[in-house]
Amino acid sequence: MAISAKQVNELRKKTGAGMMDCKKALVESDGDMEGAIEILRKKGQKVSASRADRETTEGAVFAKTSSDNTFGAIIGLGCETDFVAKNEEFLALGEAIVTQAFENKPATKEDLLKLKVGELAIEEKIVELVGKIGEKIQITAYETMEAESVVTYIHAGSKLGVLLAMANVNGADVTEAGRDVAMQIAAMNPVAVDKDGVDASVIEKEIEIGKDLARQEGKPEEMLEKIAQGKLNKFFKENTLLPQGFVKDNKLSVQQYLDSVQKGLTVTEFKRVSLS
Repeated sequence: MAISAKQVNELRKKTGAGMMDCKKALVESDGDMEGAIEILRKKGQKVSASRADRETTEGAVFAKTSSDNTFGAIIGLGCETDFVAKNEEFLALGEAIVTQAFENKPATKEDLLKLKVGELAIEEKIVELVGKIGEKIQITAYETMEAESVVTYIHAGSKLGVLLAMANVNGADVTEAGRDVAMQIAAMNPVAVDKDGVDASVIEKEIEIGKDLARQEGKPEEMLEKIAQGKLNKFFKENTLLPQGFVKDNKLSVQQYLDSVQKGLTVTEFKRVSLS
């Protein structure tokens, strides 16, 4: 049957798919609008399945905080190319997903995928966009945070973001300080807030490395443990957030900088989301 330009345009408005894809779907469905929509969705599923093993190292990070800065959500939406990462529909979908995450606070990424954007679940919206764009798209990360003060930071290029929780705010405006520390996390990628947050297996490994290095330097066996502990303390200072030298003023540690802003102000948790 003949397919009119009006039908093609209507399907395009409903799905956002390209004109030729819409026309082909309508021809295949004999002009049935719902059937054509289903055909386009199945096309998205096929593309998605065929690209399942592709890496999504491009994309964008999206974050949202409450007006009182006590709650925040952050997501990473990955794709295959930088071209798609700048696509308007891709960016709009990312914003829609982080809004749903922020408003509904789902417990897991799987729960987030089941929430709706318009008439479709997020997982269906992703498949729909995969069908249009022809690239693998996936939520690579999802985190929420609740605290006295939550600060978000998205690094230039939107491929890296940080969600940061602060305590002992005592009514002070700590947004700028939080942003400074979040920028530090983005740049330095600390393994934990402080030594108490470092995994025991990491500590054990660092001690063994310290002992091996000291042994290679010819240090006596009875000195190895003490030398390794010294190296471990150096590891904590360089690789955990609060003892790290503050990037904007290396005379201060991050904790000393926070104390200079508000006595007792500290970081209790952070999440660093990177697409690369």
